[in-house]
Amino acid sequence: MRFHTYTKFNPQLADAVDLQSLLDQLADFLLQSGFAGGEQGYWGDPGEEADRSVDSLKEAILRALIESGQLTPEMLQALRGEGDAVSEEKLAELLDGLVQRLIQDGFLTTDQGANVPAGHQPVTGKGSIAQAAARDVQFNLTDKGVDFLGFKTLRHLLGSFGKSSLGSHDTPQLSTGIESDAWSKPYEFGDTLNLDVPATLANALGRTGSLDVPIDLDYRDLMVRQSEYRSSCATVLMLDTSHSMILYGEDRFTPAKKVALALTHLIKTQFPGDTIRVVLFHDSAEEIPIATLAKAQVGPYHTNTAEGLKLARRILMAQKKDMRQIIMITDGKPSALSLPDGRIYKNSLGLDGYVIAETLREVAACRKSNIMINTFMLARDRALVEFVKQMSQISRGKAYFTNTMSLGQFVLMDFLKKRTKRVS
Repeated sequence: MRFHTYTKFNPQLADAVDLQSLLDQLADFLLQSGFAGGEQGYWGDPGEEADRSVDSLKEAILRALIESGQLTPEMLQALRGEGDAVSEEKLAELLDGLVQRLIQDGFLTTDQGANVPAGHQPVTGKGSIAQAAARDVQFNLTDKGVDFLGFKTLRHLLGSFGKSSLGSHDTPQLSTGIESDAWSKPYEFGDTLNLDVPATLANALGRTGSLDVPIDLDYRDLMVRQSEYRSSCATVLMLDTSHSMILYGEDRFTPAKKVALALTHLIKTQFPGDTIRVVLFHDSAEEIPIATLAKAQVGPYHTNTAEGLKLARRILMAQKKDMRQIIMITDGKPSALSLPDGRIYKNSLGLDGYVIAETLREVAACRKSNIMINTFMLARDRALVEFVKQMSQISRGKAYFTNTMSLGQFVLMDFLKKRTKRVS
């Protein structure tokens, strides 16, 4: 006989925190894009990535708890103190418990990095052994965590629309299919036999005037249900990671990453026949998996729009879909170009005649391949408006001039509603 031993459950302070709400509050921290600002300057420490240590995570959790008001009276009472050892121990226990819950629920993972000092290092201060030891344990978002942030971002964005119908991409053409949305019609050779039984029986009874079984059915009696033709779409989301995306006191790349995660979640859940791929463009361009998007950062790069379009076009042409589109999120003028010999031609001033000509040539190649380019600009200077107008005219796509607060609404509204809004 098997015996079980039951012990009394002792609730911890961490158990009282709404974990999903906390993770939502931590979204900006978890998706940080290398934006430094403040005393560290625009780039932070040279060559140093964003701090993804567990210690920094605990600090972010504490700030989120305070800002969101999730600290219950019991927590405040337990944590209250003048910095004594007891209150500090309880605070550490609370933060450790929350980190453990995030790991146990599958939102985060941790890894222990090797930290071997090279040569002489100070014991304290910047670059010290103590600082290095505090960063030994790093955290990473899991696929579940990335998907959850996409879901929460999508809910926030759709909430601003009011009521929204999330169907597939509707087109004016009607065809017989499995999902019925329209009226019935007489069966024709080649139609899917999605039979409208009541209408078919009514035709047979009206023709024969008899209720005898079996019912005499004729070819002319057959009625099939129509459904709206649903098209599949392949999407490449191009994200600008040039230096301007974090300059001028504003982080533009983190909102762009949130939009990418929300769009990915929308396509996975509502448009299972669609695909979405992510391309980062800077001095050059590369495709990244959605799972690694959370760790993507901007850098000291120029804007090679032509290379991004070339890679996106190559990805889309390899997919057999009814529609192909590029969604480009950027805030700057093309300022770099890949040369045939592999070198990168750069002009920091932007709108270089050679760079613009080659970029527009790639835009024309996309149009020739029947690929629509929808551009979302996070800047509004006059020269940029003229360039985007020219690009939109060539690609017959749409252009939106927006900001970080409304970027998500514009991208999703364009994807869902397929509104026409051109630069004029």
